[in-house]
Amino acid sequence: MDNLTLIILIVAIVVIITLRLMLRSYRQRQSRLKDISEEAPSLKKAAIADDTPLETKAQFEKDAQAEKTSQPEKTAPIASGVATEMEAQVKRVEILHAYKSFGGKEVVKDVSFTLAPGEIFGLVGPNGAGKTTTIRMLIDILKPDSGEIRVFGQPLGEETKNRIGYLPEERGLYQKMRVSDSLVYLASLKNVEAREAKERAEQLLRQVDMLPHKSKKVSELSRGMGQIIQFLVTIAHDPDLIILDEPFAGLDPVNRQLLKDIVIELKRQGRTIILSTHMMNEVEEMCDRILMIDQGRVVLYGELAEIKWRFRNNSVLVECDGDIGELEGVSGRKVHGKVVELFLDGDTRPQKILSQLVERNIRVDRFEVSTPSLNEIFLQVVKR
Repeated sequence: MDNLTLIILIVAIVVIITLRLMLRSYRQRQSRLKDISEEAPSLKKAAIADDTPLETKAQFEKDAQAEKTSQPEKTAPIASGVATEMEAQVKRVEILHAYKSFGGKEVVKDVSFTLAPGEIFGLVGPNGAGKTTTIRMLIDILKPDSGEIRVFGQPLGEETKNRIGYLPEERGLYQKMRVSDSLVYLASLKNVEAREAKERAEQLLRQVDMLPHKSKKVSELSRGMGQIIQFLVTIAHDPDLIILDEPFAGLDPVNRQLLKDIVIELKRQGRTIILSTHMMNEVEEMCDRILMIDQGRVVLYGELAEIKWRFRNNSVLVECDGDIGELEGVSGRKVHGKVVELFLDGDTRPQKILSQLVERNIRVDRFEVSTPSLNEIFLQVVKR
């Protein structure tokens, strides 16, 4: 056997062994993932009481199915950390039938919802609806009178709370403390080691172009800069659940977009984010699902797109080149500049209108099913 043949034989043996090892590793990993996915839905199912409303049960089942089909992978965040696959599976919130009263008045009445990894969840409602009370129960500032709250698959505890970041509407930083010291100190309260906290503070400040201000006292910052620091404090300990109460209020458009980009990146990394705000356009732009509370009760819950479809007007918006003319199934029309809104009768689908336009060889530049904005839905639902 010559040397060339021997080398080829050795290389072939090495490749075969490597492929067998990779295949075995892949099968073991798939087996672990299967065990996890089978366990998580059973835990969730056990947590749902028999008297849970049908709508809420349906949402729980939908959440469980979504977790089976798509589990975001937690990557290194703006600073650090990689979660295990098991942590990604249980990193969610479950609130079941929560009630809370003050002085005999119920302010939270039978509130139930779940949060999945890697989603931005909008918590909306009018002033005094019970949003802040719900948040405070979630982070264990208040105890519910009844109901169950589970975070990361377990009841609230000190270790669990260290994985939560909370930005309250009422801002509060130590005014005489330096910016970098504020980040390091408040991260250390969440059991982050000093060296890691310093590295993360430097990286966060650099990301928002505030590293040159790290030695300034908080009192020396502008209002907008102070609000950005408050946001960085919220995520300085690398939390898995982030609760933001009016995070964009008072910010200029540039800094508002800066914080939005960070929030979107945190979502991409698998963090779970609750966004509570009165700015419906921000919720509509960023959130995957929403929970709307009015007078302590849940009045809307689910995916934003489904809710908008449910409240849609029975009309389509059409912009085209030329006169539309009379169309079968159109009961009325309204002109909005270049756009014509066609109101359909109860038996006509939008596809039928589009087909008629195409058959007439009319060039259609825009064809859209008319759906109301979240602000319009909000006003419609909470109108008294």
